[in-house]
Amino acid sequence: MQHVGDQALRRTGHRGFTHADMSRRAAIQAGSIGLLGLGMNHVAGLRALANEEPVSRPHKSVIYIFLSGGLAQHESFDPKPDAPENIRGEFAPIATRTPGVHISEHLPMLAACSDKWALVRSLTHPFNEHSIGHHVMLTGRSPQPVGFDGNRPTPNDFPSIASVVNGVVPARNNLPPAAVLPEKLIHVSGRTIPGQFAGQMGWKFDPWMIEASQFHDTKYIHGAFPEYGFQRWEGPNNPKDYVFEAPRLELPQGMLQDRFNGRLRLLQTLDEQRRQLDAAGQVGAFDRLRENAVSMLNDGRVHQAVDVHSAPDALQDRYGRNSFGWSLLMARQLVESGVSLVQVNLGNDESWDTHEKAFPNLKDYLLPPTDRAVSALIGDLDDRGMLDDTLIVMAGEFGRTPKVFTFKGAKSNLPGRDHWGAVQSVFFAGGGVKGGTAIGSSDRIGGYPATDPQKPENMAATIYQSLGLPPTITWKDRLDRPHQVYHADPIKGLV
Repeated sequence: MQHVGDQALRRTGHRGFTHADMSRRAAIQAGSIGLLGLGMNHVAGLRALANEEPVSRPHKSVIYIFLSGGLAQHESFDPKPDAPENIRGEFAPIATRTPGVHISEHLPMLAACSDKWALVRSLTHPFNEHSIGHHVMLTGRSPQPVGFDGNRPTPNDFPSIASVVNGVVPARNNLPPAAVLPEKLIHVSGRTIPGQFAGQMGWKFDPWMIEASQFHDTKYIHGAFPEYGFQRWEGPNNPKDYVFEAPRLELPQGMLQDRFNGRLRLLQTLDEQRRQLDAAGQVGAFDRLRENAVSMLNDGRVHQAVDVHSAPDALQDRYGRNSFGWSLLMARQLVESGVSLVQVNLGNDESWDTHEKAFPNLKDYLLPPTDRAVSALIGDLDDRGMLDDTLIVMAGEFGRTPKVFTFKGAKSNLPGRDHWGAVQSVFFAGGGVKGGTAIGSSDRIGGYPATDPQKPENMAATIYQSLGLPPTITWKDRLDRPHQVYHADPIKGLV
């Protein structure tokens, strides 16, 4: 895991610490924290809870599904069948269980359970570029922060919604309050997308990043691996070395006796932990933090929360045996175990950026696994009596242009839609949401809000309200200055 604070120190030439009293055993245990996808920021607030009973429900929680790249509203939740062909696109609308509410023909499983979800068809913000769009929708803040850099996170970024939750909601069951899975959002160019981290709050409030979706060659490959991997302009392309597996939350047997020779992964982890400890000034508190981290390692409930492959075969099939399905199954297990907010990045960076070849990519690779996984999540939560206490939100960084066109230089020579912050559809379910509701509308071509416009701040406020946070709650920055959590009212008529 990489933290903004670490980056700032490295830019000043500060180097990792050395500590004469630190034993090899202690160093290895410190490195093992990194094998969890955790940094030292997450263990400071955790306590040994091995003998404590699991929390009893109701426990309010949120699963925020983020569709990096930008979901096309016309091809999903706001079809325009009466618009001209170059507006309406190739997909037909289908009726849902709710009279008068129609969605894309490629979302039939969600159509069948529309009594359990609602739509906001009028969310708007002013940006059409990926990095600032991510920042806006992941932080719930529309202004551009001072010194914003689209190429990297900075300490001046607004904190992500997950980081705010990490800072103001208590930890439960030896787990951090907020988690992000199955991977950080890394652009195909290699830059880390801003808006995912704690920014002004300080790196210790970064969410728990669970790196579960892994393969070596990520260049220009998209989709829901392994069943639906595709290359945007060439078609099917499933990574041969793909693995979906969360870090094991235990010390591998014999690790304390092994030498460092040949343990490249461990060495890399140790190096990162050294930088984190140094940046946080945590050397003096190392022993206490290490004890808390090892307690987490040994807590069987923590391991079960991220182990999706031990779930019954029928349940894995219900969600889909791909990165979309396993990610949402893991999210359900995490909230059931006590995590308050789980952000799920459905699709590696820009999977939903349908500039070209939009219709075959959406039809064959993106909408079907999403339809299956999200409907399975709703049904699974409902079956377990958790749906009323778990809000599901699904959005991207923006919508797509009303006009369908073929980009100059498109390699596939097939049309798509460009970035469009002016309007997008946001999906809500559970958490007391009024099923079968459509709030707001876009104009006749799906280009701008026509009624009841909403902002990212309204969406964020709805998330915070769902978690039971009072409107007056604040978070504090690195200088201990208070900042409001809420910057707008929750969406009226939704809950």
